[in-house]
Amino acid sequence: MSYVPTVEQSEEILRRYNSDPFHLRHGKTVSGVMRYFAKEFDPEREEFWAAVGMLHDLDFEQWPEEHCTKEQKLMEELELDPELIHACMSHGWGITVDVKPESVMEKVLYATDELTGLIGAAAQMRPSRSVDDMELKSLKKKYKANGFAAGCSREVIGRGAELLGWELDELLTRTLDAMKSLPEELRTF
Repeated sequence: MSYVPTVEQSEEILRRYNSDPFHLRHGKTVSGVMRYFAKEFDPEREEFWAAVGMLHDLDFEQWPEEHCTKEQKLMEELELDPELIHACMSHGWGITVDVKPESVMEKVLYATDELTGLIGAAAQMRPSRSVDDMELKSLKKKYKANGFAAGCSREVIGRGAELLGWELDELLTRTLDAMKSLPEELRTF
């Protein structure tokens, strides 16, 4: 029988396969961003969205070459909910898997995952080292600088905005707002 773990259980599962502080922080950040968007799009399932955010990169630290395929196996062994597994896998669409994001939740995960990394990198360059005082204009400048945070795929971010039917500026603004809503330890870099 499958189950949906709580966010706390999801963090414990993430820690079984990840020890790097960056990966653990990323899981918490994406979890918080997903919870933020769930309040608007699916308020009855905030915990589910947050669990998906926490677990989406479960396999990345140990098996980066098998990203999204190894996590499917791990999650099936843990008997996690098939919808949660599909959502986590779909964020690798077009990169490591052919599982396309279908639900709003999956599209939000796909669109914001890479973007949270880019926003975090941009925050590190600020005197405050925080997202709190970041504005769209400065974020767009970093986004357009291809050498900046080169590991954050602009193609994926742009495709995510398209999937959601949003202009890029809307995705950037809304994701920045989501990150500003997180606890201070996740807003400061």
